[in-house]
Order: sequence, then C-alpha cells, then structure tokens
Amino acid sequence: MKSGENKPAFYGDLKFMVAPGVYAPAEDTFLIADNLDVRAGEEVLEIGTGCGILAISAAKAGAKVVATDSNPAAVACAKENAKLNGVGGKIDFRLGNLFEPVAWKAFDLVIFNPPYLPASGELEGDSIGLACEGGRDGTAVISPFLKSLPRHLRKGGRAIFLLSSFSKSDECLKELSRLGFEFETKKEKLSFEELVLVKARMAE
Repeated sequence: MKSGENKPAFYGDLKFMVAPGVYAPAEDTFLIADNLDVRAGEEVLEIGTGCGILAISAAKAGAKVVATDSNPAAVACAKENAKLNGVGGKIDFRLGNLFEPVAWKAFDLVIFNPPYLPASGELEGDSIGLACEGGRDGTAVISPFLKSLPRHLRKGGRAIFLLSSFSKSDECLKELSRLGFEFETKKEKLSFEELVLVKARMAE
C-alpha cells in the first residue's frame, strides 16, 4: 500500500478507513471498544475521535453522539467512516480540543482515549504525535480532562477512558477520587506498558 493512502481497519463487523495523519486504532482503542457500555437514547461525547470507531459504535447502539477532535483530518475521516457504517446522520462531529467544542453541555457518557505517552520530541507538533504524546510526563492532556469532567456529566453520568503506566495512573486515580467519582479499573499488560481502563461514575 502506497504512503499517503487510506488504510483499512476493522472492529467486529464494522470497517473503517484511516486517512494519512489520523491515529490508527490499536490495542488501546480496542480495549475501550470491548468494554463500551452504551444505552439507546443516551447522550454521549467522545473526545479525540480519530477515525471514529468508538463514536460510531456508540451511535450503532442507539446513542445520540457528539464526537470531537483537534485534528481536522480526523474529523473529516470520522465523518466519512460514519457514512460508510450507516450512521452519517447520527453523529455531530466538531473540531476542537477537549471539552471546548461542547461549552457547558453535560452528557450521560464521556469517552476518551487520551494522548498519554511522555513526549519524546520526535513526534511533537505532528498530528500523530499530538494524538499520542501527553507532554513531558504524559499527563498534560489527562489532567485538564479530569478537572473539567465533573461539569460535563449529568448526575449519575459515566466516563470511560484510558490511563497508562507511562502517565502516572495512580496519581490520576487519586485525583478522580478527590473529584468525587466512584470508579473501577481493568488492567491490560502490553509488552512495553500497562494500560488501565477506567470506568467512572458521578455520584447520584
């Protein structure tokens, strides 16, 4: 396959095309997808949608979905994949960083696969680098996400997101506790890191 061409990706019976400059789904994406619990009629926000796998899966389950990304190429790619999978009119795609595109709106579920690798400098400024690297210690994106999360969830609302052994996961979980969330975690060991899937819930 030539460089610069769209590359196919698959999840279950869904097919996606990943455009150049868009983060390709990997173990982290699929870990969230395998544990995604979405109910019909819920309002769902996915931050950092990439090629759209998680947003499209939520829409397929009957949710009303807003999907955002700070990368224009990702927004365009995810829109095309939504059409490809029959949910083109069921997802509101918006360009912007973290919660900026949704202002003060609250949701039933927030989904986020954040950039969590400590910045190496090799990818910095590149669109793929922005999708992977979380600053000097890996927490530059997840920390502001956690601080803003409570005001974007309804009472009893939920969030599902990833942490990594590279991104001070224990400290992030302590912060989640301080913010008043109840949560459960699931760990998956990879060859070079440990991923931590977090399912968090706002107090009723």
